[in-house]
Amino acid sequence: MNGVIHGVGLGPGDPDLMSVRADRLVRGSKHIAFFRKLGRKGRARSIVNGMLREDVIEFAMEYPVTTEIPLSDPRYNEALSGFYEDCKTHLCALSATGEDVVVLCEGDPFFYGSFMHLFTRLQATCDVQVVPAITGMSAAWNASGVPITWGDDILSTVMGTLDEATLTDAMTRADALVVMKIGRNLPKVRRALANAGKSDRAVLVEYASMEGQTVRPLSEFTSETLPYFSIILVHGQGRRP
Repeated sequence: MNGVIHGVGLGPGDPDLMSVRADRLVRGSKHIAFFRKLGRKGRARSIVNGMLREDVIEFAMEYPVTTEIPLSDPRYNEALSGFYEDCKTHLCALSATGEDVVVLCEGDPFFYGSFMHLFTRLQATCDVQVVPAITGMSAAWNASGVPITWGDDILSTVMGTLDEATLTDAMTRADALVVMKIGRNLPKVRRALANAGKSDRAVLVEYASMEGQTVRPLSEFTSETLPYFSIILVHGQGRRP
């Protein structure tokens, strides 16, 4: 019988926030796969330090490109498409020998993560199952100490990679906001928040639930770029009893 490929959500970064099922699969699996940038250890792999079997076999899936070329460049999708196909082939080969494989996923596997691109390729030929997890944005708004939504608030999740007009429109329509994938897009995100009239309520959360976690008004942050694990929140102000 073929083995199962498990896409295992590790949660926002603190190992204590992993589910019981995720913990069991990670500790028991002989084959562990994870994404990482070339030359880096990988955040997902770091989360499970000290949890793996002594005889574990690791498969590091190293992105061929991250921010070196723009998303609009056809070479970007071409490189990543080939990369995901190669990863799929390797994982399916392991499954065909009867071996189970755990693919480590930061946050939830089905929420803006790399595993989604593997899943759509694996599901046609392999037995693939997903273990859900706490998302990074959930950890962020809990770290802020303020409920993200009230009553009938509309919550929108927007990507800093969008163009400024689209960002402004989405921010204007929403009552509460989660802004992700910011990085070097921070100046554009600031302008969109100002255009939407939400700058004064914007809160920056860095490394939610991880070592180095910080929470502060966005207005107090003066740099032009943000680290990868950064989320901007605008809390809703809706109906309450």
